[in-house]
Amino acid sequence: MNLHRLDLVSLSLFMHVVYAGSISKGAEAAELAVGAASKRISDLEAAVGTALLERHARGVRTTAAGDALARHAQRILGDVNLLAAELHDHASGIVGVARLWANTSAITQFLPADIAAFSRANPAIRIELEELNSSEIVLGVLEGRADIGIFADRTPALGLQLMPYREDRLVLVVPAGHPLARRRALAFDEAVDYDFVSLSHGTSLARRLEAETEAMGRRLKLRIQVRSFDAMCQMVAAGLGVAVLPADAVRALVRSLDLRQIPLKDAWARRQLLIGVRDLDQLPRHARQLVEHLAQPPQA
Repeated sequence: MNLHRLDLVSLSLFMHVVYAGSISKGAEAAELAVGAASKRISDLEAAVGTALLERHARGVRTTAAGDALARHAQRILGDVNLLAAELHDHASGIVGVARLWANTSAITQFLPADIAAFSRANPAIRIELEELNSSEIVLGVLEGRADIGIFADRTPALGLQLMPYREDRLVLVVPAGHPLARRRALAFDEAVDYDFVSLSHGTSLARRLEAETEAMGRRLKLRIQVRSFDAMCQMVAAGLGVAVLPADAVRALVRSLDLRQIPLKDAWARRQLLIGVRDLDQLPRHARQLVEHLAQPPQA
């Protein structure tokens, strides 16, 4: 087996063939002649010393060895694309890329202004921002897929260095005609008997509501779960339940949908958003600059 004979063109072709289920269609996608593509596939199989594809009347399918090659080829080609993008950045005057993963609360309330201010002061640093659940963010930072994470407190984050980012305030969102709509403030246990609209189970907000309800010896009446604050507000407006949401993140939606937001008196309704990194001292300088910017207290 001589893996040094593998080349990127052949790996890319192989992935096109796998996706298409056909050598001829894969060759077309790779902009190669069918004969040349077939020869490259045969050379790949010779290099690894085993069959990668099973040929049949309707096309091809991968063998066990082909499945293994596809998994690694996908990662290799992805890394090559990242390398090309980074080198292009350097050629364009970009000095570094900071990979920032953040939860929905941070992205909808605070990060747009913070990132805009940082980018104005540091135009040669590019920020790649992804929106994920808090637990996924922690895992991504631990595994090195993200440089910096921003997530809610109470998220298990053993192995990360943590710094405070911002605090957000949770409120109960109800339709205008709801029995609780006229309340100026209330405790969560006063609302727990109503149907709730929530985010999916994996989110920090959903886990917090479930934990607080269980602590009262009650069970949250989840009527529907959706994937965004926008969808939650739409469901509340349709009369499908009430919801607990960050006040600043949904202020505009509450206004446009004629909803009411009621402050919660509970201490846990004030959440701390955290910045997490594996090792601040080991971060590239441009990523460390971003952390230092985000960790600054907000200006009044």
